[in-house]
Amino acid sequence: MTIFDFVDTDALGCVISVDTAAVVIRVEDLDRLKRLQVNRLVVLQSSKSGQHLIGVVVKITRKPDDRDLEADALSEEDLPPNENNLVKITLIGTLLDRVGEQRNVFRRTLETVPEIEANCFSLEGERLTRFMQVISNVETDGPKLSLGNFTLDDDAVAYLNGNKLFQRHAIVVGSTGSGKSWTTARLLEQIAELPQANAVLFDIHGEYRPLVSDAFHHLKVAGPSDIESGRGLDDGVLHLPYWLLGYEALVSLFVDRSDQNAPNQSMIMTRTITEAKKANLAAPEFKEILDNFTIDSPVPFDIDMVLVELKRLDEEMVAGARAGSEKQGPYHGKMSRLISRLEAKRTDRRLAFLFQPPAECMQMEWLEKMVHNIVAGRGAKDGAKGGIKIIDFSEVPSDILPLMVSLLAQILFSTSLWTKQEKRHPIALMCDEAHLYIPERAQADSGDSIAVEIFERIAKEGRKYGIGLVVISQRPSEVNRTVLSQCNNVIAMRLTNGDDQSVIRKLLPDSLGSFGDLLPVLDVGEALVVGDASLLPTRVRITEPTLKPDSQTVAFWDRWNETEPKSDTTNAIKSWRKQSST
Repeated sequence: MTIFDFVDTDALGCVISVDTAAVVIRVEDLDRLKRLQVNRLVVLQSSKSGQHLIGVVVKITRKPDDRDLEADALSEEDLPPNENNLVKITLIGTLLDRVGEQRNVFRRTLETVPEIEANCFSLEGERLTRFMQVISNVETDGPKLSLGNFTLDDDAVAYLNGNKLFQRHAIVVGSTGSGKSWTTARLLEQIAELPQANAVLFDIHGEYRPLVSDAFHHLKVAGPSDIESGRGLDDGVLHLPYWLLGYEALVSLFVDRSDQNAPNQSMIMTRTITEAKKANLAAPEFKEILDNFTIDSPVPFDIDMVLVELKRLDEEMVAGARAGSEKQGPYHGKMSRLISRLEAKRTDRRLAFLFQPPAECMQMEWLEKMVHNIVAGRGAKDGAKGGIKIIDFSEVPSDILPLMVSLLAQILFSTSLWTKQEKRHPIALMCDEAHLYIPERAQADSGDSIAVEIFERIAKEGRKYGIGLVVISQRPSEVNRTVLSQCNNVIAMRLTNGDDQSVIRKLLPDSLGSFGDLLPVLDVGEALVVGDASLLPTRVRITEPTLKPDSQTVAFWDRWNETEPKSDTTNAIKSWRKQSST
């Protein structure tokens, strides 16, 4: 039987205007109008039997009559019904009494619209509970993914469609302290329960280190202390050697675009790096690669060989016009700044993971081993260690962070791109603090612009190659708009900045514009969930994750009230100087 057993006397009001998915009803009972709230659910009679239309209240209007009341006029309660008691409703779906053998099925479609004078009923109490249970128990095309419970009814679990969440990409946003990290941890826990889970989280500040279980595999981009100890991939330490970088990334790293010799430097770099890669492919087993490779191919090369050639050209003297005379070569003195930048970065302790990798990282076989550790699912062979890979970038300098994160994303994307379709294992890339490396504004030819270009391609084409993207940020207004526009699922927690609110409002459907007004008033741990993965656009209270990230929120007042101070400036300065916290 239907879960809606309304009778005409229960009606809130009747329809007086219909416009596509917007409906206006007139309410004659003032008490019922007062109980109504914006963003609450209502039910409208459909023109088709066996169906009820579900809507959300977006505006309530009560205007006084244009009547001059004398001092002894009737009280408000004694006035006749007011024609201006209006409620605007946005239709969001249809509840069907029966579909085949199934009863009470909710769909986000509108096959009909209500007729004029159709009754509208407020959805509350026991009827609301029954409806939310229908939503909670809805059959999805795959295992259910739960973030928490509906704010409308705490007894009803809010499920998302896991396929659509990652196929159509998603964005998780919220101001500092709103519960964004908890939401991410809850999402990771849900993914980790699947036997062949496969996701990579770019952990920028190391706050997800406490997420430790058999399902989580932690990798850390090597810091200075890791280089000294010789730790490698088997120890959970990841190196990103320079030869993985493409041509544009190498140029942005070494060539100063403001130098008048920049075009010559770029051209010479192309030639010398190509020759260095060819030298490493001289063995007969690499002939097929040698015949087809480009400068962007991930082939190890000796950077010392490049440096020697650059110095030779910078100091080269050639035969002059007169016999026995010499003159400066065509590139004499024009490579000096390029050489200085290259040498400075090679000796920079902070960039040791890039320019001082272990010997094994310079072998052709190493890339396959590294990618397998990151891409392979929990059920893969050869010792894969978990379905969720958390990559800690906390010791990577901020000036090259975009280049390094995008490099890893590019490797994962290219691997899926060149894998045969029947062999692809889908993988989700979860980009924490995305505003730091997918910025809205990026200088041309910089590391930022290269990172943005890579993530734009993943956002546009990733679905075809089994790559899902989850953008996580506290400042959505600073995240690239093209990437955000490809995210068809929004999990928005409290946002206090007006620019950030505006960005999220633009991602919401026009018919749900009123939801954006809730962004600054959401409670901690509460989110608006809207998109293809959500059957019902609504507010959700996120369930507390079992494993909590270290969000590093310091209790100022409590700490100031302690009897003993907690300060260690001596070791802080020492760590600062040696660029390592260990």
